[in-house]
Amino acid sequence: MSLGLSRFQYTKGLHDLGRGGYAWLQPDGGWGWSNAGLIVDRGESLLVDTLFDVPLTRDMLAAMRKAEPKAAAKIGTLVNTHHNGDHCYGNECCEGAEIIAHRLATEAMTHEKPDMLIGFLKAAPQLGDLGTFLTNCFGPFDFKSVTQTLPTTTFDTEITRKVGDKTVHIMHVGPAHTPGDALVYVPEDKVVFTGDILFIEGHPIMWEGPVSNWIDACNRIIAMDVETVVPGHGPITDKKGVAAVRDYLTYVRDEARKRFDAGLTAFEAAMDINMSDYDSWGDGERIIVNVTTLYNEFSANPVPNDAATLFSQMAAIAKSKGCL
Repeated sequence: MSLGLSRFQYTKGLHDLGRGGYAWLQPDGGWGWSNAGLIVDRGESLLVDTLFDVPLTRDMLAAMRKAEPKAAAKIGTLVNTHHNGDHCYGNECCEGAEIIAHRLATEAMTHEKPDMLIGFLKAAPQLGDLGTFLTNCFGPFDFKSVTQTLPTTTFDTEITRKVGDKTVHIMHVGPAHTPGDALVYVPEDKVVFTGDILFIEGHPIMWEGPVSNWIDACNRIIAMDVETVVPGHGPITDKKGVAAVRDYLTYVRDEARKRFDAGLTAFEAAMDINMSDYDSWGDGERIIVNVTTLYNEFSANPVPNDAATLFSQMAAIAKSKGCL
């Protein structure tokens, strides 16, 4: 059963949510193909996230200006929901905007520069299966176009902004997917933009944890008076999509705990957990990141996640599934 709302097609481009809200979607929602949002009222605008490179972001902004010539002519406020580049590398395209992100997201951006991905892709031909996996994930994007542009305003718990007569609530719910995850909630529109707290019809990836924070974030969304939920990746959904992500996280947590207690390694556990209920979701190789993060939660002596090892393990899982 599709988790997407039937009134919205999952097609690339700008989708009118009604009441001055828009979602920009990028199927298939896999690595780097993120969503963004626009909130307008009385000639004012707030953009939720930019995209993974400058050409993609420029195309999105052009479509927004066409739909809202006055309000989107100049973006007044930009919110980055977290630090991953597919949600902030296009920031330079919003010249003069106030750029808001959580303090931890802003800090993490300084360590996740476009040059890092340029280096990965340059090295990829010599890295075997890992190189093929990295090229599949990141090869479509023009990182050389990016001049990293950091937020100008940070917050710790919650911050609000007015867009015309609308109040926009920006709420920290991390650490979960990343340290600085934030939701952008517009009560007047009954819309929430979730960033990567939600991957709809794709496996979420828990770089940071703890999983309890992520489950709590899902429950927080479910408790909101919202009709439309725009995820960081995947089709527009509603509370059924939020519940599906919450239930995935709960299931993986419980299954990983059993295998941790039985003495399996994280990789053994990731390969052993029955994920057949999620066969239709994309990017199944992310299970190893989720289990590794959970093992660190369970352990009395956690070891920081090693990105190089995890990407190598994801490549191995992707190859085993015939995806390389």
